[in-house]
Amino acid sequence: MRIDAHQHFWMYHPEKHGWINDEMKLIRKNFTPSDLKPILDKHLIDGSIAVQADETLEETDFLLSLTANNDFIKGVVGWIDLKNPSIEDQLTKYKEYKKLLGFRCIMQGQPDELYLNNEIFINNVASLSIYKYTYDLLIYHHQLPSLLKFTEKLPDNRFILDHIGKPNIKEKNIKAWKENIIQLAKHPGIYCKLSGMITEADYNNWSYENIVPYMDVVAEAFGPSRLCFGSDWPVCLVAGNYDRMIEVVKKWTMQFTKEEYNQIFGLNACKFYNI
Repeated sequence: MRIDAHQHFWMYHPEKHGWINDEMKLIRKNFTPSDLKPILDKHLIDGSIAVQADETLEETDFLLSLTANNDFIKGVVGWIDLKNPSIEDQLTKYKEYKKLLGFRCIMQGQPDELYLNNEIFINNVASLSIYKYTYDLLIYHHQLPSLLKFTEKLPDNRFILDHIGKPNIKEKNIKAWKENIIQLAKHPGIYCKLSGMITEADYNNWSYENIVPYMDVVAEAFGPSRLCFGSDWPVCLVAGNYDRMIEVVKKWTMQFTKEEYNQIFGLNACKFYNI
């Protein structure tokens, strides 16, 4: 099965989606399953993982509602308030939704005290493993040292790093990010998404050659058995389109065996998210 392991849907609202700045105004509109399905069909992709973009329970319910009439949505990474001391009822409630596979909070750019060094948050993330839920790690590259300490406290969790840890591709900074990625990958429960890379580069002037060194690092660190292709659609549209994003990864994976290619383009996502 071929899987796009990271994409979003939303009904655009200027306040709810205030993170979409003027530089990204191209995506200030609705994006629905009917918009994505033809693109997936074009690239012979069987399904996708819909990931939260808003930190509300309504967002989780919205994404789950889309799965009812769209079989190609193989799973949802939703949101719950993992800073809430009492989340057991919510976790129990959501277990009835078979396509809810895990959760994500917007940790990127937030102070450590809010998430990565928050005892309540850490304990709640630990409890996700009991309920067989995954957790998507969304941070900026400068937060990797704190993320390392965070994941060291959670050896039993299944994590996946979104957007290869958001390195500063635009400025071609790689050294510190690489050192941290190699350390992070030592946690056997962490996978990595080959997603969000073109939007960390120069939106208008990036090239395949700009992206390759960063993919090479995560391949060295995680190995092809823990990498998953993700388009980050529709966010990827601000720096190109779906075709360009997937072609970058396809061209790069020509170095691997057919089995490894199939792992990166679907089998690993199926294994990680238990699809």
